Amino acid sequence: MLDTRELGRRPGSQREVSRSVPAPPDLGIEVLSVPEGAPVELDLRLEAVMEGVLVTGTAQAGLAGECARCLDPIEDDIVARFQELFVYDDSEADEEDEGVSRLEGDMVDLEPLLRDAVVLALPFQPLCEEDCPGLCTECGARLKDDPDHTHGAPIDPRWAGLAALQDED
Repeated sequence: MLDTRELGRRPGSQREVSRSVPAPPDLGIEVLSVPEGAPVELDLRLEAVMEGVLVTGTAQAGLAGECARCLDPIEDDIVARFQELFVYDDSEADEEDEGVSRLEGDMVDLEPLLRDAVVLALPFQPLCEEDCPGLCTECGARLKDDPDHTHGAPIDPRWAGLAALQDED
């Protein structure tokens, strides 16, 4: 929560805020996220406008997760940019407007805004390397460690029983 009382309700007044906050739980996607409690550096500009308070800023944080192809650990940094208008709670905007963020008294709840900005800035399938070969689909071997990894030609399931007899001899 961020206090906006210093701005008052004078359109044109602004304030810049830099803050380090702990990351909320589940800030990210299944394979890549900001660890819970890790520091998130916020650089914000708060501007009073006629309808409410316009919040513009960036969030910087460290990421931890795993490669979507080979499951190796990944550590990276992210910078997410965002901008959102928080309307005054006594404004004429419909109470049922779903896309409208509202001030709670003079306080701005940044968590939903931060969550949306970070999740949208994450790669859909994070990779340890751009050309990561991943794992073998048959046995799970890491193809990065053994690029020449192969398996014999697949046996037709109708003849698999005969192949088992051949292995006994």
